[in-house]
Amino acid sequence: MIITKTPLEGLLIIEPKVHGDDRGYFFESYNMKELEAQTGYNTPFVQDNQARSIKNVLRGLHYQNYPVPQAKLIRVLEGVIWDVVVDVRKNSPTYGQWFGVELSAENKKQFLIPHGFAHGYAVLSDTAEVFYKCDNFYNKPTEGGVFYNDPALNIDWRIDLSKAIVSEKDMKQPLLKDANNGY
Repeated sequence: MIITKTPLEGLLIIEPKVHGDDRGYFFESYNMKELEAQTGYNTPFVQDNQARSIKNVLRGLHYQNYPVPQAKLIRVLEGVIWDVVVDVRKNSPTYGQWFGVELSAENKKQFLIPHGFAHGYAVLSDTAEVFYKCDNFYNKPTEGGVFYNDPALNIDWRIDLSKAIVSEKDMKQPLLKDANNGY
């Protein structure tokens, strides 16, 4: 696997080595031993989630607080998304900064999102199926979020926000400055 560091500490883009021939392709989507050897990241994943969405769906920005934070390893099984994270670690030099990456079934890239980041994505294709691993179980009492269109963040979601399909819950998330997070 090829691992690329991003400007935000701990946030990684992972590209698998794809072996293709006239029959199709094969790749190892996750190998904890190799990830640990290259990055030192060795937390096991305990929960897998999958979501299917239509074009212009915008999900996020979500995170979980301590004592049950969640790191995520995101990939796309079908379609294309613009995957975005915001650093919500108050003592981080990159607090409040965002980073995005295009993930698709075609490019097979994955996004490793450690604790301390709010996560969301916008669907760029007609449909998208997103699969992600979590290093902790979902815990509603520790759930947190940030309003996806916070003017202080100025996130480019790569979709027309007037056409965005956003849940009622995500429409009510607080601005980053008002978010309840323990990072």
